[in-house]
Amino acid sequence: MQQIVETAMRAARAAAGEMLSHWDHLNIDFKAINDLVTQADVAAERIIKEHIESAFPTHGIYAEESLERASLFSDHVWIVDPLDGTTNFANKIPHFSVSIAYAQKGEVQMGLVYDVVKDEMFHAIKGEGAFLNGAPISVSNKAAVNQSIICTGFAYERGPLMRATLAAVQRLFEANMRGLRRLGSAALDFCWVACGRLDGYFEYSLKPWDFAAGALILTEAGGRILSHTGTPFDLNATGAIVSCPDLFDEFVETVVFSSGGHTQ
Repeated sequence: MQQIVETAMRAARAAAGEMLSHWDHLNIDFKAINDLVTQADVAAERIIKEHIESAFPTHGIYAEESLERASLFSDHVWIVDPLDGTTNFANKIPHFSVSIAYAQKGEVQMGLVYDVVKDEMFHAIKGEGAFLNGAPISVSNKAAVNQSIICTGFAYERGPLMRATLAAVQRLFEANMRGLRRLGSAALDFCWVACGRLDGYFEYSLKPWDFAAGALILTEAGGRILSHTGTPFDLNATGAIVSCPDLFDEFVETVVFSSGGHTQ
């Protein structure tokens, strides 16, 4: 496992250097009207895959910008978001990350998220705790929404998911939450809950590369997690609700998403 961590760290730093080399001459394309991709995303993913394939040639890779992906439930699979926070990056907002996870048969064993601009390396190995630049981290001890800083994210679609998110935000304000943030990198949102900068985070539309690494870091730091519908969380999840333990029940009740398309 140590070799896996070291490979992920080297890959993340190499990818970060590559993406920063594109900072002043961005080439932007669109997957959808609000969903950007840049040459930096593609180049960073290529570098990460090269590091993984060199160290572990028999392992599969499930990466955001690749058309061909290994199964999430393979014996050995790496789950990669080469640039989480592309919209921030494309608009010169200095908050984006590299996210790399390693899983065995659907169970994430190692997660790493690297904040490129702040040079903050979050990582966790299952059963061994969570760390920021090598120092142990843990979630906050907030016990109620009205004591808490909450973070969220919005889906690219501008229909039911957006309206449900806004409705949940309204209920959080009605519960007198201390503050709301929308930062633009889901992987870092998980990590900021893990290290206590945020107390809770929810989002109704996520992909495995958004959360695989961050979810392990969060739980290893003592946090709790469910899918956005309130069901158990795994790599098949399409959204998440996370927080510190004492806040969790109230937070879930406030923001959980129902199958009918409206929050409860």
